[in-house]
Amino acid sequence: MQIIACGNPDRGDDGVAFLVVERLRELGIEALGAKTITCTGEATALLNAWEDEDDLILLDAVVTGAPVGTIHHWDGIPPTTSRPSPSTHGLGVAEALRLARALDRVPKSLQVYGIEGAQFDHGSPPSPQVKAAAEGLARQIYTAFVGPGSARPRA
Repeated sequence: MQIIACGNPDRGDDGVAFLVVERLRELGIEALGAKTITCTGEATALLNAWEDEDDLILLDAVVTGAPVGTIHHWDGIPPTTSRPSPSTHGLGVAEALRLARALDRVPKSLQVYGIEGAQFDHGSPPSPQVKAAAEGLARQIYTAFVGPGSARPRA
């Protein structure tokens, strides 16, 4: 399994995916066989990052109008009405997913998680609601990866 965090940690809530991956690493998910990477979310870099991956979790900040800190989950490519945060990515995550579909390069198992953000100013910290959501999502992903009844240690 590969987990890709997209965003910019220097732009407030846009760095939420990096917080999730950092926490997953602290929990030891890489020692259990998951590969984690961080990425700006630029479309072609994303396509290259998940090349030959069959099992992918993609993380990013989103703006849908839901309350800040809401965790969204899509099994597969989100609907086109779902948009990433105000783009610090150029051609970003949504475009990468549409391009992957057109090129038949969507991983067999694709889980997309977005955490609702609101503060994207350069140099701003992540909002408290986003930090709390990042912790919750990291634990949710870790628990799902470890699986119920597993002998693997939990942090």
